[in-house]
Amino acid sequence: MAPNTEKIDQGQTEEQLDLGKLAREVGANYLVYPDVKYPPLEPFEHKDPGHLADPKKASLFNHADKIYDLTPHVGTVIEGLQLSTLTDQQKNDLALLAADRGVVFFKKQELNPYQAVEFGRYFGRLHTHNYAGHPPGLPEIVSILYDEKNPATVAAIESKRTSDGIHTDISYEKQPAGLSILKIDLLPSTGGDTIWWSGYSAYDRLSPAMQKFVEGLSAVHTGDYHKRLAKLSGRTIRREFPPDTIHPVVRTHPVTGWKSLFVQPVFTKSIVGMTKHESDAILNFLYNHIAGGYDFSVRFKWEEGSVAIWDNRCTLHAAIFDYFDQGRRHGYRVTPTAEVPFYDPNSKSKKQAEQEAPEKVSSRHDQ
Repeated sequence: MAPNTEKIDQGQTEEQLDLGKLAREVGANYLVYPDVKYPPLEPFEHKDPGHLADPKKASLFNHADKIYDLTPHVGTVIEGLQLSTLTDQQKNDLALLAADRGVVFFKKQELNPYQAVEFGRYFGRLHTHNYAGHPPGLPEIVSILYDEKNPATVAAIESKRTSDGIHTDISYEKQPAGLSILKIDLLPSTGGDTIWWSGYSAYDRLSPAMQKFVEGLSAVHTGDYHKRLAKLSGRTIRREFPPDTIHPVVRTHPVTGWKSLFVQPVFTKSIVGMTKHESDAILNFLYNHIAGGYDFSVRFKWEEGSVAIWDNRCTLHAAIFDYFDQGRRHGYRVTPTAEVPFYDPNSKSKKQAEQEAPEKVSSRHDQ
């Protein structure tokens, strides 16, 4: 049984913090970077709440004011429900909906960071970041705040294209992120959108020959990018990064049973068994295939108080850093981890599943 690393606590405070207010007043100065060492993560058995869901997701659909899809392949909005008051069955159904639709958006949420931590624990063991700053007393929180006055931050971001930042969260871990839960509570006057891509559709849009080829591949994932950021900022690495991990290029989602493309430019390093030239050629092709997937992506324009819950096992995402001359953008993320990624050769693509049993996987639920 893994140690309860999600309970690691540094920088305790007796009062509950309003992170949005702090971000407005002092920017990133509210963050703490404790000079401590966390124990290494140990294997654990992940029990996905999506397995307990009602296939019709009635506990959500029958109680929301409105539910609608933003695009055909990824992204659904739920209005009229508060995440802080969801029942266990509603959480189970939400896990399934996120697995089906990739990312689910909730508007006008009252969820505070303490509630977000407890909410996230329902979906898996929470990840505590290796080096990122966190609010006092909340090491499970990753604060999303890029300070426009920090030259190192600006230089790190402006040197890249947005497509270079496409990723799934912490894929370098042996058991990477399952869901990610992000609330935005401070926005610039304009800008700061986020894009998600469907990993299911990214696989489906490959030719049958390419699908067959990539299904047999594994890729190396590394934490080198986060190591470089830690060095750039001069921050302590509180848990040593794991050795490079190997995950399948196509993974099977444990709840839906569908195949999803699982490589990305931030943490994927190379293809196992290939020369550098071969690996680079295949990975660059797949990265460009994903980045060019306008027909299987969704761009979300945040509102203050909105929450996005996405499934890293079947989506990729990237923030758009176009707002530094417009003001600050702030939010906080909680990251439940999940199973070791796997590929089941008997699994199906989403397209195949829809063709064989469309009534079982129909994702249209406009109300």
